[in-house]
Amino acid sequence: MPRVGVLALVRHGRNVVLVRRANAPDAGLWGFPGGRVEAGETLFQAAERELREETGLNARALQTVDVFDSIHRTPEGTLAFHYVIIAVLCEETARHPTAPHAADDALEARWFSYEDVQALGPKACARLFELTQKIIPPRQAE
Repeated sequence: MPRVGVLALVRHGRNVVLVRRANAPDAGLWGFPGGRVEAGETLFQAAERELREETGLNARALQTVDVFDSIHRTPEGTLAFHYVIIAVLCEETARHPTAPHAADDALEARWFSYEDVQALGPKACARLFELTQKIIPPRQAE
């Protein structure tokens, strides 16, 4: 049975908060903070909690940005796990960007510019760049 997970997408201008994951399936890769939705918790509460647990940042969840499946199989083809992931746009409650501090299952946490996200390449979790584009449109040619 699929489980429900959330990602907390926080931006300030053209910057986003990312964490380097400690655990599988994306161990060592950079992505948005997130995790499982706990029983009795709304999607927005889960996004706010996961962000706080992984980065120490306080934010208010504003809207759903995307919903997608994360299905992983063993090398033999057996289902390892299936998550339905809801990406939630959050707004930090502080006026100015706060320095994130990695905690819980995050190895590192920091602000990335739009260009830094583009440059991550194989160090990025699946859908990272696509989700970043949904909350920070590319600059128009001048």
